[in-house]
Amino acid sequence: MKERPFIGITMGDPSGIGPEIIIKALSDPGLYDLCKPLVIGDPGAFTDPLINPTMLPINAITKSTDAEGSSRSIDLIAVSRLQEAAFRPGHPSPETGRSMVKSIITAVRMAMDKEIAAMVTGPIRKDLMHQAGYHYEGHTQFIAHLTDTDDYVMLLAGDRLRVALVTIHCALKDVSGLLSRENVLKTIRITAGSLRQDFRIGVPRLAVSALNPHASEAGLFGDEEEMIITPAIEEAKKQGLNVEGPFPADTLFYKAASGQFDAVVAMYHDQGLIPLKLLHFSDAVNTTLGLPIIRTSVDHGTAYDIAGRGIADPSSLKAAIRMAVRMAKNRGID
Repeated sequence: MKERPFIGITMGDPSGIGPEIIIKALSDPGLYDLCKPLVIGDPGAFTDPLINPTMLPINAITKSTDAEGSSRSIDLIAVSRLQEAAFRPGHPSPETGRSMVKSIITAVRMAMDKEIAAMVTGPIRKDLMHQAGYHYEGHTQFIAHLTDTDDYVMLLAGDRLRVALVTIHCALKDVSGLLSRENVLKTIRITAGSLRQDFRIGVPRLAVSALNPHASEAGLFGDEEEMIITPAIEEAKKQGLNVEGPFPADTLFYKAASGQFDAVVAMYHDQGLIPLKLLHFSDAVNTTLGLPIIRTSVDHGTAYDIAGRGIADPSSLKAAIRMAVRMAKNRGID
């Protein structure tokens, strides 16, 4: 890219570690060689000396083109201006929740309007989003709604392992009923397309996990493999995709982490995220595939228990920013 792309970074819930990891990440001059980071949030969230120990100044702007793009200050678009008393680390409130949601809405609008090349989201608390009047399961579903996207996939990625999820946030007892040939096939198709477009993998090698132990062992432990997962894989092969499975989950992730596959399609949240976080606890990135915009995110929560203590790790945020830049470059967005 001839110019450094603008990357919008939402603060997440300001009562959590979002502001702290943003300050720490943007204290790395190397990120400014890649992009012009633009924080979207409340300026008051970044003034506490424990969160901003070097007291990096806030450069308040109203549009991305006003950003200085310098590591000597934080370029910020304000979505609210809460009173100082609202910022109590570890103590979320309806006020911080509304500001949190406004930052997401603003970032999506800016990405849709091409004011930023990509958005990177800080950690949120879902019940605060509900209190603000937005009743979605999480970031992914909310952003899909805001972009009018019906078909989307959550992908979690690190250097050694990428995992796409067929079902996301639901009770374990509901997973089987939510699986369908169409949903498994959609996840395979969208994941393969993104690996080609966003990660520049010419012919992605996908592995699909079974749902049941031992891939049901010829129907002894369930029929989802025979009735749902295998037919979806066969249809994907007919469409020219390089996909194999279903593989028993207890051996599949070792093979994938060893480099045999470019991504795994997992049937449910913990099936995919336990091995991913075992390998990439600090540096995993969450990205939503299938959107008309680029969205990456930290792969951790608000961590209220350590908020305001100055010990939060910014590694996942830095990785999410770098991935957003790579995806923008691969799509030709600047």
